[in-house]
Amino acid sequence: MAQMIATHFLAMRKAATGFDDYPGDAPATLEEAYVIQDAALAQAPDAISGWKVGRILPPLADRYGCDRLAGPIFSPTVFPATSRSKGLVFANGFGAVEAEYLFRIGTIPRPDQISFTLEEAADHIDAVHIGIEIASSPFAGINEMGPAVTISDFGNNNGLLIGPAIPDWRSGAYADQRVTTRIDGVEVGSGTAAAFNQGAIGSVSFLLENLIARGIAIQPGWWISTGAVTGVHPVRAGQAVETDFGPLGTLHCTIAAQPPR
Repeated sequence: MAQMIATHFLAMRKAATGFDDYPGDAPATLEEAYVIQDAALAQAPDAISGWKVGRILPPLADRYGCDRLAGPIFSPTVFPATSRSKGLVFANGFGAVEAEYLFRIGTIPRPDQISFTLEEAADHIDAVHIGIEIASSPFAGINEMGPAVTISDFGNNNGLLIGPAIPDWRSGAYADQRVTTRIDGVEVGSGTAAAFNQGAIGSVSFLLENLIARGIAIQPGWWISTGAVTGVHPVRAGQAVETDFGPLGTLHCTIAAQPPR
């Protein structure tokens, strides 16, 4: 079943074809979901440039026993943020944008380490940038069926736009910076990374432990998109997105339909 679901998601992503019904029995646990994701990873043709971490909020966090989820970000979907950036979403599927802090892995953990304090996780980071995650799946209902279904299709990721670096990120001051997202000039959400359980660096700790437990070799240079600061904001082709990180910078992109590959 896991293999069938993985193959279907990969085919629909390649064809850029949206669909309405989950292709099989939806995973009931996060463990089942990662089995599907791993099966898809084994077939995926593209290299990985990083990982997205999404937050699981109460009461679902209590139900699933975890407050975060992970999914791969593939190299062909990662770009530096410019004034002409595009965010590609699957037509007739699900598409959204998320303002995020992006952490870059500088050094890999030692082979025997399987858990990380926040300080230990931070020691493996060599840069933090502002950015935009493009959250999109050909499955239109992915954001309505809970975190296990989200995990099963690469964590609902379809891209990453990398903005400027934060020079003094180790001070932690960025976490208190209010971030605002606007779509077509209208504010749709605002927030701070300080609201995250254990902060954005908690997403780094979670991801390192998640990948090690799954037997995935961590690579230097990988990006970690640490979670939506202002919320998950649905978008459609043609809309203009602005994520305002105050003095840290403002990013822009135009949403477009993902073409077949």
